Amino acid sequence: MAQLSGKVILVTGALGKLGLSAVRMFLERGAKVVATDLAAPEDANLRLNEPAIASYLPNDLLYIQSDARDEKQVSIAFESVQSRWGRLDGIYHNAYTQISKPAMQLTLDEWNQVLLGTLTSTFLINKYALPLLIESGGGVILNASSVLSHKVKPTCLAYGAAKAGVNQMTRVIAADYAHKGVRANALLPGDIKTEEALHTLPPSFKEAVAKMTPLGRSGTPNEVSELAAFLLSDSASYITGALLTIDGGFAL
Repeated sequence: MAQLSGKVILVTGALGKLGLSAVRMFLERGAKVVATDLAAPEDANLRLNEPAIASYLPNDLLYIQSDARDEKQVSIAFESVQSRWGRLDGIYHNAYTQISKPAMQLTLDEWNQVLLGTLTSTFLINKYALPLLIESGGGVILNASSVLSHKVKPTCLAYGAAKAGVNQMTRVIAADYAHKGVRANALLPGDIKTEEALHTLPPSFKEAVAKMTPLGRSGTPNEVSELAAFLLSDSASYITGALLTIDGGFAL
């Protein structure tokens, strides 16, 4: 079980299924967590009010309303991290935009939306994290990509291209900043579903996933968070520039 004791970690897309699971697990493993998302603080509090998370407020958890697509807001978020804890040990970037259409139906505006929300947001979060990570003596960049960055799925043109860009961006950053003590890796999840979502889906969906996935099921947010916690921990100190697939064998 990877431990994150004393580390300050920023999680974007923190109110989504992967983000919220990560926030919960990172706090349990001893981290101080900066959670960012689009929701206003009063709305975010409703999501963060579960006992497993609320008990860490306000000492170990800071929520910041921030749009990862907006450079000014990203800059302010990292200034807030510096002001609150004076250091940063890792980021887990989950924010993205997905529009599923084939090329002939995809408008230029929709294409730009996906690239802005998925690829440009990754660039901005990574760019502004780096100085604080380096100043803190080194740290970890963990970007959430997708198995669809290399596994072809119809209609996922913009999303697949953007996530493929995330992969290459992560590897280049790993090469550029290794000498500064920064490790950079990307997670490539497959089909991930919460227990609540699985209960509402028809049996035909589970059967389809079972046929396409060697392990025969969807993954869970906690399984992804376990891998994320490991990669952000000192136990993964020799891993950088890696693209780690967590998809039950879907891409085989």
